Amino acid sequence: MNNYLNNLNESQLKATLHTDGPMIVIAGAGSGKTRVLTYKIAHLMTKGVDPFNILALTFTNKAAREMKERISGIVGEEAKNLWMGTFHSVFAKILRIEAEKIGYSSNFTIYDTEDSQKLVSSVIKELNLDKEIYKYKNIYSRISSLKNSLITPKIYGQSDELIESDKLAKRSSFINVYVEYINRCFKAGVMDFDDLLLKTNELLSKSPNVLAKYQNLFKYILVDEYQDTNHSQYLIVKALSDKFQNICV
Repeated sequence: MNNYLNNLNESQLKATLHTDGPMIVIAGAGSGKTRVLTYKIAHLMTKGVDPFNILALTFTNKAAREMKERISGIVGEEAKNLWMGTFHSVFAKILRIEAEKIGYSSNFTIYDTEDSQKLVSSVIKELNLDKEIYKYKNIYSRISSLKNSLITPKIYGQSDELIESDKLAKRSSFINVYVEYINRCFKAGVMDFDDLLLKTNELLSKSPNVLAKYQNLFKYILVDEYQDTNHSQYLIVKALSDKFQNICV
């Protein structure tokens, strides 16, 4: 047995050696779940799994970097070929490869939160809306929340509940801000952080060939801190893992 496995207790070892089929690791904070995911990836590679066929998703760049460093210490340089990173970084990579299929150039710009908030503020000003009612940070947060729930302006317009909630908040023009914000992003070749998830969902749901391509590529999927995933992230992981179902969370 490889020496690195000696660092695991019985439960951790059992989880690490389980390779085929879905698995959920239930563990409290500080109990070594990330270590299990790290060693599981190393174990898969030592058993001959191509790193290109392993997708590992984290919530921070720091976590991804540390996991990859530990894996490199076990399997060597091959670890650099893993599909490993945050949800946003990995799906940005996929979107750049497949951008034309959703009407974007592969060199689209990614807006961070500050960039996005500035654009929302500009739209509010352009539409002559009351800045005390339409506070740009609040409006941006609402747009972000809707996107992460996969609620596009079209879906929003079909929801009496959403429309009524904005009317009660005296923000009946929210939909106009939302639409204009999206239009300006698209015309400028821009995606915000939430688009990286929304557009990946759109790509996978509207392009069966693309979905099949990445289902076949990612034979093993591992997600760190899975309990923190939102609806949009959950749907992407579910779609990608549907063929082989070798998913560990």
